[in-house]
Amino acid sequence: MDGYCHLRRGLRTFSVDRVRSAREIEEAADTIPDKELDEYFASSYGIFSGKANKTALLRFSRERAQWVADERWHPQQIGQYLTDGRYELRIPYRDPRELVMDILKYGPDVEVISPDALRGTVAECLRLALAHYPGL
Repeated sequence: MDGYCHLRRGLRTFSVDRVRSAREIEEAADTIPDKELDEYFASSYGIFSGKANKTALLRFSRERAQWVADERWHPQQIGQYLTDGRYELRIPYRDPRELVMDILKYGPDVEVISPDALRGTVAECLRLALAHYPGL
């Protein structure tokens, strides 16, 4: 649920199942311009709101390229086929958590090219997952 957080004094996305209490107030709601709402809620990847301040560059294998090229990850994504049949996808994001989960589902068929912080986060998740399979 998207709304204004009086505690943080800004727009936020709330998980309804985490709301512990709510109360009706007599004060009229403020109108926020659509442009401001779009900038906050729609510019970043996934459920994490806020203005995108990073761009992920992902490179997919030839085997996955045709499927990924047909997916819409984000309204402002930019994708292109490479001469060797692989596919590169640029995605604006702010918070990497949901993006990392979506990257990991492609396993060996995707490589994070940049930024380095996202690349490191994905690599660390893969190392931790591999630790569950000692001796293999």
